[in-house]
Amino acid sequence: MISIDFTPRGVCSRNIHVDLSDDGTTVEGVSFVGGCNGNLKAVSKLVTGRSVEEVTGILRGNLCGNKGTSCADQLCCALDAAQEQARA
Repeated sequence: MISIDFTPRGVCSRNIHVDLSDDGTTVEGVSFVGGCNGNLKAVSKLVTGRSVEEVTGILRGNLCGNKGTSCADQLCCALDAAQEQARA
């Protein structure tokens, strides 16, 4: 399993923990520190077991208010970083 802790930028959450399958293609788990607790727990449940490609295809570019990003968009950045680690 590949695990990373990612520090998001421009959002309320302070940390995103990501677990990917050994090959880096499937989301095994996600947890957020800070942010909208109920919504982020729901996002975590919805993405677990799905491919990184599917999750990023749906969530990338999602915005929160006028922030220019969102916790879901930052999750995509975290998944990108985890996949980079998997390729290393």
